Amino acid sequence: MSLSDINIREKEFHNNLHSSGEARNENKFYKALHNLYGDFLISLKNKAPNKNILDFGCGNGIYAEKVSNFNPLKITAIDISEKAIEIAKNKNNNKINYTVENCENTKFDSGKFDIVYGVGILHHLNFDRAVNEIERLLKKKGSLVFIEPLGTNPLINLYRKLTPNSRSHDEHPLTFKDIKYFKDLFSEVEINYYGFLTLALLPFYKSPKESKFFNFIAKIDKIIFRVPFFKFLAWSVLIEARKN
Repeated sequence: MSLSDINIREKEFHNNLHSSGEARNENKFYKALHNLYGDFLISLKNKAPNKNILDFGCGNGIYAEKVSNFNPLKITAIDISEKAIEIAKNKNNNKINYTVENCENTKFDSGKFDIVYGVGILHHLNFDRAVNEIERLLKKKGSLVFIEPLGTNPLINLYRKLTPNSRSHDEHPLTFKDIKYFKDLFSEVEINYYGFLTLALLPFYKSPKESKFFNFIAKIDKIIFRVPFFKFLAWSVLIEARKN
């Protein structure tokens, strides 16, 4: 497996992360994206039945395990971290084929998969190279579904600068230029934005699933993000598209 210097650093970072067994301090913020992860899983549940699916950067298999319950024809899950794949394999889910791969340059045949999905992976990779690899791997009219962080909110970026040890050295949250790259390469591209008020008002709710306040501010976020100017405030995006 051919690896760039960045690939090697990312592999080492994530091997160490998964070996530690410790939760990241930032995990406490992710409840602000509860509706994003819900929409992501709904999309995959609707698309997955009888499809050949690739989990692109699967980590320890959290989402592959969920998607395996959506009646796919076959699901393959890849990650550059040997430790992550080891943990995933130990779950003994025979519906999933876990394997160590470099997402920028896989060994799979072109046009192999109906669906390629991932959670927080593209910003760890050479973006153009990874997105072109996804395009290569998808069948004609195949679908992609990705969750990625945005790097456009100055306050979130300040937090990132103040906490460098919480993330890998080379990660690069997406910009609007990256969003445009998707739109140039694929058809039927849909980008949904999440995590402004739900993040800013995080201390004012506990469980988003049971919080009327969370549901209210999540609806306000949707209204805000309909205005193109305010999209830079979002923390993360859900990207859905289809190969021509």
